[in-house]
Order: sequence, then C-alpha cells, then structure tokens
Amino acid sequence: MSAPTAWQLRWYAFARGVVEVVCRLVWRVELVNLDRIPKTGPYVIAPVHRSNIDTLLCGCLTRRRIRFMGKDSLWKYRWSGRLFTSLGAFPVRRGTPDREALRVCEEALLAGEPVVLFPEGTRQSGPVVQDLFEGASFVAARAGVPIIPVGIGGSEWAMPKGKKGIRPVKVAMVVGEPILPAARSEGGRVTRRTITDTSARLHTELQVLFDDALTRAGRRSA
Repeated sequence: MSAPTAWQLRWYAFARGVVEVVCRLVWRVELVNLDRIPKTGPYVIAPVHRSNIDTLLCGCLTRRRIRFMGKDSLWKYRWSGRLFTSLGAFPVRRGTPDREALRVCEEALLAGEPVVLFPEGTRQSGPVVQDLFEGASFVAARAGVPIIPVGIGGSEWAMPKGKKGIRPVKVAMVVGEPILPAARSEGGRVTRRTITDTSARLHTELQVLFDDALTRAGRRSA
C-alpha cells in the first residue's frame, strides 16, 4: 500500500476539520481521555456502533488520517467511490468475513496508519454491547498494534438506525486504555486463544466505556 500523497492529506485535513466543527456544533460532542490516543504509530480504534455518524465522530479523536471500512454499496457509483476512497475509506462486504477488507486493514496498519474497526459489525441498538466479531482483535494481533476501545453515547438518538435525518442531541465519546498486543507463540503465529481472550477483554472494556458515555450524554438507558 502506497503512502498518502500530500494532496490526500490536505484534503483529509480539510474534510476532517469541517466534520469536527459540525459534530461540536450539532451534537456538542464531549471527548474524554483523548490523551489515551497514541500520537504516533498505527493502532486499531474499536468503537461501539449505534449510528451512521459513528465514523464521522471517530474523525474527532485525532488529527491524523484514519482509515475505515464502508459498506460496499457506497462504491456503487464512481463519484461516491472516489470520494470515500479519497477520505481513506475502503469497501467491506457486510455480514461475511471479508478477507480482502481485513488484508487492506493490515496493510494500512503496517504502513503506520490508524484504522477504525467496529467490532460489533453492523449498527446495533440499545445500551448492551453485542457479541463481537473477532476481526479487530485478529488484525491488531497480526500487525502487533494496540486496540483503542471507544464508547460512544448518544449517537443512536442523533441519527437512529433506519432514519435519514439528524437530531441535535448531546454525544459523548470516552476513550479507554489501549489494549496492548499479546505476545505471540514461539513460531510467531497468532493463536486462536489469543484472539478469543483479546475479544473478551475488549467486550468488557467497551461495555464500561459505553455505560460512561451514555451517562455523560444523558442517555443512561435505551
């Protein structure tokens, strides 16, 4: 994977700046524990997922360019595909273990870029973190990078699933302590036990962070 060009970085910085202004004005976004986001190096941002705006909100966590998956239908038209690609996105087939998308994630991490992966998969509803897919833990372990869990409270009401309009409600984002990559086996392989244990820890951390974010957003219960 080639490094982003100067034009791509400038374009992303402009778009990210616009998004952050909108997020702060419309949703009064509260960002908690931003000091836990690494200043350099690759990492996996693993947030809860309750709304289409969650990806936009993740752009507020760091000024660095982040890479993220988008449902493959966003690439249905040439103009939209070019737009999302220019912003660091890449397509994923939802509901299936998309190996190509995971490969792109690994390449981005190896190139030194942060990546957003929603471990719950598609958007969920309610205050309980659902069973996690293991893609985030697998990719982070393979690349040897930390996972940054993030609770997002209020986004489900800002833009509910199935709705196209947005609502000016408060949103809070709480960043957790980085989950450092586990030691590999003697052969350098990532074991199934490692991935399972990491996913279990991530699930626990996300629920704590999600509870905190919901309280801060004034949405303690669904």
